[in-house]
Amino acid sequence: MKIQDLHLLPKVRDSASFLYVDRCRIEQEQRAVAILDARGRVPIPCASLTTLLLGPGTTITHAAIKNLSECGCLVAWVGEDVARFYAVGLGETRSARNVIRQAQLVSHPRTRMEVVRRLYSMRFDEPLSEDLSLPQIRGLEGVRVRETYSRASRETGVAWHGRSYRRDSWQGSDDINRALSTASSYLYGVCHAAIVSAGYSPALGFIHTGKALSFVYDIADLYRTETVIPVAFNCVAAQGLGIDASIRRTLRDALVERRILDRIVVDIAYALDVDADLNDRVEDDPTVPSMLWAPADDVTPGGLNYG
Repeated sequence: MKIQDLHLLPKVRDSASFLYVDRCRIEQEQRAVAILDARGRVPIPCASLTTLLLGPGTTITHAAIKNLSECGCLVAWVGEDVARFYAVGLGETRSARNVIRQAQLVSHPRTRMEVVRRLYSMRFDEPLSEDLSLPQIRGLEGVRVRETYSRASRETGVAWHGRSYRRDSWQGSDDINRALSTASSYLYGVCHAAIVSAGYSPALGFIHTGKALSFVYDIADLYRTETVIPVAFNCVAAQGLGIDASIRRTLRDALVERRILDRIVVDIAYALDVDADLNDRVEDDPTVPSMLWAPADDVTPGGLNYG
């Protein structure tokens, strides 16, 4: 959301907002921060923000970063309109509740399978039968994606010979495969920013595994057929400016129109069967020590000498 739309801040959840800014300077202003650009100075009550997304051309002072951190606002450095994700600071909450829940679910075969089935079911309009095995579900997903590619090819006139991409041979791919890869990288950036903002690990995937962004791929696949595929085919068909610039702008508009950044946190909460209400924040007092894990009692007070 641009700076001129501050009165319409979108909600990550009912009580927590995110704000995207670019080409501006951010300074401390008492217990808030102020955003300065060619149009003037706008104060932002950072205590009401969950995440501040810094786009290209943004500078921020040390005092402003300190103020945002003390208010529990996560700061993320991203590409234009959150098209890419570069780095992130300290999060909105000091609680590890979400990532602990994620680790528990991914570590047990039964609970992991429940999440896998839920993630797959979110991609289909009709409920998946409980009798379907995982290979059968993957088969149905393959058919769904293949039909999406074929339909996009028919509607745009762009020839489609299958998904083929090699990182070490970028120019060896055709235009549509390069376009799909470019658009996918932007979608990954959006999902990555939302995942870390909500306190989850991008590495602990359920369907995907073994990569630092496995969970990013899990979540991005929920939105691929409604964003990446149509955008890539339409941009190649239009042969606009530079294909990369055209994809970036068109995908950005599609993500905003479909409110993808708003949907991600809610969808993750559904997939992991967690309480997505961010009103339930764990206030962290830096003077209070961390709790200690105990097998019988779950946790026990820290900061004590048990000797």
